[in-house]
Amino acid sequence: MEVGPRDGLQNEGKNLSPEVRAELCDRLSATGMSCMEAVSFVNPKRVPQMAGAEDVMAKINRSEDSVYAGLVLNEKGYDRAIAASVDEARYAFPVTEEFARRNQNSTVADSIELSRKLTRRAKEDGIRVAVTLSVAFGCPFEGEVKAGRVLEIAEEVAAEMPDEIVLADTIGVGVPSQVRELVEGLRRMEATVGCHFHDTRHTGIANAVAAVECGAEVLDASVGGTGGCPFAPKATGNISTEDLVYTLHGMGYDTGINLDSLIEVAEWLSGKLEKELPGRVYKAGNF
Repeated sequence: MEVGPRDGLQNEGKNLSPEVRAELCDRLSATGMSCMEAVSFVNPKRVPQMAGAEDVMAKINRSEDSVYAGLVLNEKGYDRAIAASVDEARYAFPVTEEFARRNQNSTVADSIELSRKLTRRAKEDGIRVAVTLSVAFGCPFEGEVKAGRVLEIAEEVAAEMPDEIVLADTIGVGVPSQVRELVEGLRRMEATVGCHFHDTRHTGIANAVAAVECGAEVLDASVGGTGGCPFAPKATGNISTEDLVYTLHGMGYDTGINLDSLIEVAEWLSGKLEKELPGRVYKAGNF
């Protein structure tokens, strides 16, 4: 799941127009990327980088081979996503009370209930739905997050059978042993497991490899390694999509993505943002 157009851009100092963001999605789909988080239906006053989500969706030259997802944080966001004809709604909520209060003005219990409601609505509306458990590996405000607590929440979410449950290391504190415990715990619930890692402490690729080896089926990554959470102190970019694809291809996995084309997209995005991006492979090249 390519999250560059959403998570990758939401923490950048330079705002890209809906036209450029739509072009980014088109360039990514041309690499063979089958899933991407194209937009975020959030309050543009809080996240101005994500303003104009409907315009982005309207301007994308949608490929029949790609799934175009939108992030939602509440029911209003879900309504906007449906109106914009997303293929998948991705509802995210924190697993700690303090982050839930600060990020979404909610509680964990209310967020669980909303996840269940949105899952039911998505099924009625005939679209895919994923639920992301943010700060599942550690919280900037509450510190350590126990794996048992994350799995308790995941079990309640899984009861409505969303298409995917995503474990998110929002601030990049997780290590492979945590990943194994959480992924294996989720798989026992017969859920399709996704993982979303940030590379704040350079553990992102190691965590992604651990996740795949334990049975995770979806990995979020951001072209060029861009990204971060505006509401989490010191939260830096996601794992770089090129770095992840390079690693997976070297291990014998087939992603369906043309790495050389993906490197070109990272180079293009670097130019649009007028900065060097954190990713390594787009600078070093394929091998």
